[in-house]
Amino acid sequence: MQKILAVPSTHTAEVGGKDTMYKNIVVGYDGSDYSKAALMEASKRVKKNGGKVTLVHAVYFDEEEFGIAPLQLDKRIEFGRNICMQAKEKHLSEFGVDVESLVCEGEPPDILTQVALGKEADLIALGTHGRKGLKRLLLGSVTSGVIAKAHCDVLVVKKPCSKCTGDFKSIIVAYDGSEQSRKALARAGRLNGSDGAAVTVLYVIPRYEEMVEFFKTDAIKNSLYAQAEKLLDTARAVAAEGGFAIAAIVQEGPSADRILDIAKRSESDLIVMGSHGWTGVNKAIMGSTTERVIMDAPCPVLIAR
Repeated sequence: MQKILAVPSTHTAEVGGKDTMYKNIVVGYDGSDYSKAALMEASKRVKKNGGKVTLVHAVYFDEEEFGIAPLQLDKRIEFGRNICMQAKEKHLSEFGVDVESLVCEGEPPDILTQVALGKEADLIALGTHGRKGLKRLLLGSVTSGVIAKAHCDVLVVKKPCSKCTGDFKSIIVAYDGSEQSRKALARAGRLNGSDGAAVTVLYVIPRYEEMVEFFKTDAIKNSLYAQAEKLLDTARAVAAEGGFAIAAIVQEGPSADRILDIAKRSESDLIVMGSHGWTGVNKAIMGSTTERVIMDAPCPVLIAR
């Protein structure tokens, strides 16, 4: 059972005059540089646009460990309270943002998603440790678990605090015509309206040649590009309906490689992708494309739910 252990009083930043995305942000916080960047991004956004930030520190302590070292639980709770208090004081003094904090006992993905649901948050912000090798299958169980269970969008912050600005100006949207990718495009459109972001839609042609070996003729290639243009026409229609313009790019090759390459070459400050609702064992691997992009992206990644 998850237990909320500390619920200090909350104050919200003064609300700005424009209707802006992501005014109610839950931040997963463990005191690491990665989580500090997530908090910095959220605080700067709230400072500019109004809203509130809830800082959540989850303490996981299983029964076996508790039986061996029962005092460790109290120490971890006290540690969580201390780092949250320090973060609150820092962000109040630097940005005028009075952050609410919660220290909770339980599995971090469960705690973060439950708090976000209870607070009616519109965004969960997390840092990432960018694990490599076999550990990437877990992607940090917190990140993958939150994405699998969240009711709202999830922002994985991948940059140092010094580069956190609270807004986004150049967005790459991974688009394949699915409902999930349409949601991603819609989020990018709203950020275009609130942040003035330029939006580029990228469609990567599937590598059918791996399935049909060498039978990829010029006719097949032309057909694939024609299909790609039709899909991008749907993206243009979605954008036009939302009142914003997009640039469109077609690429061939491994999807993750092409997304990462375009994001790097265009110096984008956000990649937006749809969520496919991973559950169970699948939440650990999340689909190779999404997992790889989150792990190796040169900028934050927004998963649209």
